[in-house]
Amino acid sequence: MSRRTLLLALLATAVSAQQPGKLSPEVHPKLPTWVCTIAGGCVQKDTSLVLDSDYRWVHTDDYTNCKINGLNPAVCPDAETCAAKCNLEGVDYAGSGIHTNGSELTLNLFVNRTDGTTSLVSPRVYLLANETTYDMFSLLDKEFTFDVDVSKLPCGTNGALYFSEMLGNGGKSSLNPAGASYGTGYCDAQCPTPAFINGEANLESYGACCNEMDIWEANSRATALTPHPCNVTALYKCSGALCGRTDKYQSVCDKDGCDYNPYRLGDHPYYGRGEGNKVDTTRPFTVVTQFFSNTTSAGEKELSAIKRLYLQHGKLITSSTIAVPGYNSTSDTITDEFCAKNKQIFGGVNAFANQGGLRQMGEALDRGMVLVFSVWHDAGSAMKWLDGTFPPGADPETQPGTGRGPCLPEEGHADDIQKDASWTEVKFSNVKSGEIGSTFKA
Repeated sequence: MSRRTLLLALLATAVSAQQPGKLSPEVHPKLPTWVCTIAGGCVQKDTSLVLDSDYRWVHTDDYTNCKINGLNPAVCPDAETCAAKCNLEGVDYAGSGIHTNGSELTLNLFVNRTDGTTSLVSPRVYLLANETTYDMFSLLDKEFTFDVDVSKLPCGTNGALYFSEMLGNGGKSSLNPAGASYGTGYCDAQCPTPAFINGEANLESYGACCNEMDIWEANSRATALTPHPCNVTALYKCSGALCGRTDKYQSVCDKDGCDYNPYRLGDHPYYGRGEGNKVDTTRPFTVVTQFFSNTTSAGEKELSAIKRLYLQHGKLITSSTIAVPGYNSTSDTITDEFCAKNKQIFGGVNAFANQGGLRQMGEALDRGMVLVFSVWHDAGSAMKWLDGTFPPGADPETQPGTGRGPCLPEEGHADDIQKDASWTEVKFSNVKSGEIGSTFKA
């Protein structure tokens, strides 16, 4: 998932640093979650949230900004000086568009200010196990379940929930004493180039790459489930061709991923607004994602399939039906075979297989990954890669896979969303993980 355009738009206020500041206290909003077993039911965990460090003010003791369209060279000539001088402040979570109520999290894309203006906030938050450590999810042979309300996510927006193979302590070190407590250490399969990596000054413009499991990228018109494997472990600092900036297929990560998008797979009445869809996005519903393994000849478990289920109004809804000419598959799960067929029919390089496929994704899921919640819009492509025709100008009738969703070319543009849909928000609640079959009742 690429948010580079969005982060550039937020540079005036989006910052990261190493050590905790003293001006604003950091108070993590509580968001209880549950871990479940078939025999024992679900047990509550006292988890909380932390805002990504990129969205915070970082300054010296005399309040000079440490980041001005990138690192301030006067303050950060090297990593050690930057760490010694820069302070990372706490945040006003409500003012950043983040609200919790019991087990429910609401993320606002915009915040209406007291002076009558509307500000883009587009928050990204992580789940904490305690005040200093991210909650690490190991999901091989398990399932992950949550409730979601996407009714206020129009074309061009994305209320996302996904896993990133960040370090549990946020890369805490002598140069980064803030760590997970202040939301440091982000990485994903797009290999973004932040000012700080694991809280340390990124003076060489490295990319921050890691395995990414996109459980949920969606608005009220379209959705996709997408594993993005990388041939590295945890956060990897890439440089040159390995970042995939010029040729994405040279990256250490599969930037495209292997997506399961019902609309793209031809099941158009499956997901959308109104009762004519199997999943009616004008009302809340439950999302279940299951991770199945096989045992190899060496006796090791290896991820073999990712399956999606929904529940709405007490009814279990199975995965969508593939209706693409030439697909010749009734698979309702993500497998290596499904992903190979996906590339064969839709075109493109099978970077998913080249980066290790489900085996590599499963190893990351087994090691443990950090849960991420976010809401954003796409000033670059208007999110058409998710909910419209992509690439622009393609003909879905003759070019299979280019129809990602029903949104029209004129819909979903960032400026229009801010002007006409400042109410954009997503609600996540009742987050559960555990043994397959333990987190929901149909």
